[in-house]
Parts: sequence; C-alpha cells; structure tokens
Amino acid sequence: MGNLAKELMAELECETVFTIPVLGGIGISESVVVTWIIMAVLILFSIWLTRDLKVDHISRRQAVAELLVTKLTGLVDGMMCPEGKAFVPYLSTVLLYIGISNIIGLFGFKPPTKDLTVTLTLALMSLLLVEIAGIYYRGIKKWAFQFVNPINVLDLFTRPLSLCMRLFGNVLGAFVIMEMLKIVVPYVVPAVFSVYFDLFDGLLQAYVFVFLTALYLNEAIE
Repeated sequence: MGNLAKELMAELECETVFTIPVLGGIGISESVVVTWIIMAVLILFSIWLTRDLKVDHISRRQAVAELLVTKLTGLVDGMMCPEGKAFVPYLSTVLLYIGISNIIGLFGFKPPTKDLTVTLTLALMSLLLVEIAGIYYRGIKKWAFQFVNPINVLDLFTRPLSLCMRLFGNVLGAFVIMEMLKIVVPYVVPAVFSVYFDLFDGLLQAYVFVFLTALYLNEAIE
C-alpha cells in the first residue's frame, strides 16, 4: 500500500517541463505540454482530412471526414434545445479534447485530466459559457432576477465544482483501481480492466461532462 500511495502522489504531481524566461519565469507544466500535443494532432489531422474537398466524386478521406463530423455533431446536437444549436461546435470540440485526454495514457502520456487545474479550468469555462448564454438569450434583467432565489446563487459554485471533481475523481479513481488490481492479480485481469477504465470509462466521462454542460446551457437559455 505504501507503493500505491507513492504512485498516487506521483500521478497527482504535475511536473514543470520547462520554463519560459518571461516575467520572472513562466513554468509550463506537463499537462499543458500534453494538451499542446493533443491540439497539434487534432489540427494536423483536421487539415489532412479536409484537403481537396469536393461536392461530387468525393475521396475516401473526405467520406471519413464527413462521417466523423456527422456522428460527432449529431451526438452533441441531440443534447441541445433548438435555440442552443450554435453551441454544438464548441461542445463537440470539448468532447474531443476530454475524450482524447482521458485515453492518451494508453500511448504513454500522463492524461491532462489528472491535473486538477485542467478539470477546474474546463468547469469554469462551462460556467462562463452558461452564464453568457443566459444573458444573451434571456436578457440581463431576467438573468439577474434568477439570483433572487438563493438556490441559483449556490448553483454558481456547486455546478463547476461538480463538473470539475466528477471528471477529476473518475480519472483518478480508475488509476487507483488499476493499481490495486495489479497488486492483487498482476497479469491477465488488469489488462482486461484496462480496456474498460482507460478506454470506455474515459470516453464515457467526456460524454458526461459535455452532457451536463449542455443540460445547464438548455436551462439557461430556456
């Protein structure tokens, strides 16, 4: 159990990869570097998929691109009310980022979602988006009037905290369970459960995060 505690602390620790010599030194953490890698892969993959687009006689690459976009946006589109369709591209991007972040451990990288500051930032971005949508669609007077109810004031703090800790806690919890399985049954069983925790559960948590954000957006708009 001592080794497990050490490994857990190592997973929680976010090392500084390098420092930018500006304003006394800006430390760039491991989670930021991995996020840059994910962004670079997604951008390059998108550029490759969308080259030489045609209306007729499309290539296999274009067919794959259209299928991916249709399936992804269709999944998110089903979560949103008619007035909230404008948020589908943003939520689709968040779904892609969190999904890849959660499963990137399979390729030897530390998932950015194991960094509490990353999940907290994502949660605050969702909160900011929800409140801006509420002001835009309902007007500032109706938006402000909702805070007469103390429950709505409390929601400003509990919603981002819930989003943040749900994502962070599930990713970290999966790591703890996998390490315990490696101690008890060190061979075949951990490999089987790894498929669930590292792949299926990681994608599921990305879906849950986006689904809850969409739910809060719908409430703010309607």
